[in-house]
Amino acid sequence: MADSYGMRCVLWPLWLILCTGTSNAAYTIPLKIFAGKFNSSVDLDLSLLKRTETSTNGLSLASDPAGIVNFLDMVNNLKGDSGRGYYLEMLIGTPGQKVNILVDTGSSNFAVAAAPHPYITHYFNRALSSTYLSSGREVAVRYTQGNWAGELGRDVLSIPQGPNSSITINIASILTSEGFFLPGVNWQGILGLAYSTLARPDSSVEPFFNSLVRQTGLPNVFSLQMCGAGISAGSTVFDPPGGSLILGGIEPSLYKGSMWYTPIKEEWYYQVEILKLEVGDQNLNLDCKEYNMDKAIVDSGTTLLRLPENVFNAVVEAIVRTALIQDFSEGFWMGTKLACWLKGETPWRMFPKLSIYLRATNTSQSFRITILPQLYIQPITDIDDDLDCYRFGVSASANGLVIGATVMEGFYVVFDRAQKRVGFAVSTCAERDCASMSPLREPWLWALSYALMGVCALVLLILLLLLAFPCRCRHDNHAGEITDESSLVRNRIK
Repeated sequence: MADSYGMRCVLWPLWLILCTGTSNAAYTIPLKIFAGKFNSSVDLDLSLLKRTETSTNGLSLASDPAGIVNFLDMVNNLKGDSGRGYYLEMLIGTPGQKVNILVDTGSSNFAVAAAPHPYITHYFNRALSSTYLSSGREVAVRYTQGNWAGELGRDVLSIPQGPNSSITINIASILTSEGFFLPGVNWQGILGLAYSTLARPDSSVEPFFNSLVRQTGLPNVFSLQMCGAGISAGSTVFDPPGGSLILGGIEPSLYKGSMWYTPIKEEWYYQVEILKLEVGDQNLNLDCKEYNMDKAIVDSGTTLLRLPENVFNAVVEAIVRTALIQDFSEGFWMGTKLACWLKGETPWRMFPKLSIYLRATNTSQSFRITILPQLYIQPITDIDDDLDCYRFGVSASANGLVIGATVMEGFYVVFDRAQKRVGFAVSTCAERDCASMSPLREPWLWALSYALMGVCALVLLILLLLLAFPCRCRHDNHAGEITDESSLVRNRIK
């Protein structure tokens, strides 16, 4: 009897530990790091560095036997960086006029400057193209920052580092603009790669990629690698800015590890579903509706990671708490000030990683994309001879969560329109450990968890009764024994 009673005394606290382990509690140790010699007094108007989304509401092989596409020919066909945008060289008209076109997955019009502007070096001259045809229709697009207006027409287009064919596309000739072309940019137009729902003046204007797929027979897939952050794998050496736009599929040399896909919820923007955000290893514990209000999209034309206001405030608060850096001014978080350190003092070790959980195509699972400080604490060059200055690559948004270039620069992103999904894999031009897979508790799993906790409570009650009345177990010393081989232990939700 003494042995049986002693065993129960050991087991019931163990059961208490196991049962409480079914909850989602987390224990962390605050990160304490010496902040270095820090200066937050550098004011800067960063508005000209930001690009935001519009305010309007079967993968192929590495080469195609028909000769339409060779993905290796498209590698490194993008120039630019997240601050000024990634652009692709194109030839428009007959004879072809060379222009650089901004790649934007958050809009759907192909538009090019067709008149002089102080911030651009050249423009598409319609009068010099023998194949240009005007439709006589006016078109205008307004962005969160900037707008343009002009007329719709059609002409032929080819891409020197793209498919081996010319296609006829809808072109919006930009005749007037405000805040659209920015000082220092090296592009003269924009390539909207989203769905026809966003096309202006209406969805009857076929977007560029729809025309490309229809006229060439390419798979309805494209993918993006954006390397302007200059983070080389496993080192701190800055690479030349640029990237790759692969039209028609996936180039395996541009990513490493597994590719994880999330469903496209609605075909207008590339709208996805965010399940939760973490700062360090701490869950923000916000309702998932907060993350997806009023939409969550993947947009290469947006510079920053943009978060709904409540989410943004929670992220900033968690970063300040986790990093334990007390002397940052509010202007740094709001994007009006830079944070500067003495030359050579990189600040990334002082900040936590950020993790975004997306629903997987298997809806009972999720996967996580992790944004390292090297991506969201962004260097700004040519500010001071003695200081290295950085800006905060996250901002508040009034019209939804936007996974912009800040995040995309860590990943190779596949826009698989054929199967209505967006894929993420770790980019070869980003640091390691940027993405991983994690389980997701669906509602039925929560129900199972509660059921298990109910069983735990019942077993604890029985054990307490056994402690109170030990003589009741004399005739069966092993009937209530719980061991590590118990199916309840093996299958409990972790």
